Amino acid sequence: MAIETRGMAPLLFVFDMPASVHFYRDVLGFEIAGTSTPGQPGDDFGWCLLRFGGGELMLNTAHDDDERPSTPDPVRISSHSDTTLYFACEDLEGAYRHLRGLGIEANEPKVTYYGMRQLTLKDPDGFGICLQWPASQKTHDQWVEAYGIQPKEFG
Repeated sequence: MAIETRGMAPLLFVFDMPASVHFYRDVLGFEIAGTSTPGQPGDDFGWCLLRFGGGELMLNTAHDDDERPSTPDPVRISSHSDTTLYFACEDLEGAYRHLRGLGIEANEPKVTYYGMRQLTLKDPDGFGICLQWPASQKTHDQWVEAYGIQPKEFG
């Protein structure tokens, strides 16, 4: 028997909640759907639920306020390099200009060997972010079926 589920919301532990909220909300365009302290002004809370384009993401502080060190542990940050969140984004050039205009380090979009065009960057805690869109007929046709994007013929 398969377990029936609806949606998925990964949980990332972050060092600096206000910096992470700024990145995901003000840079990428997520909206805050809930926090551990509803109605409290500002972005300094222990947990939040973010929504964006049909997806959800939870952030939680890695340390309680009274236990947080003054700087992030570099070993912890470097261990995040094996985690990447992938998002569908058709206008990769526009996204790249937007990110660079905000001073965000991002790699220019490029086509992978498996037929996806991808723009990659890191969030404030070193988690990978990949914005991608099909770049070949095969991957585009797969996305038409899986995600309902508009059919298109590649020339």
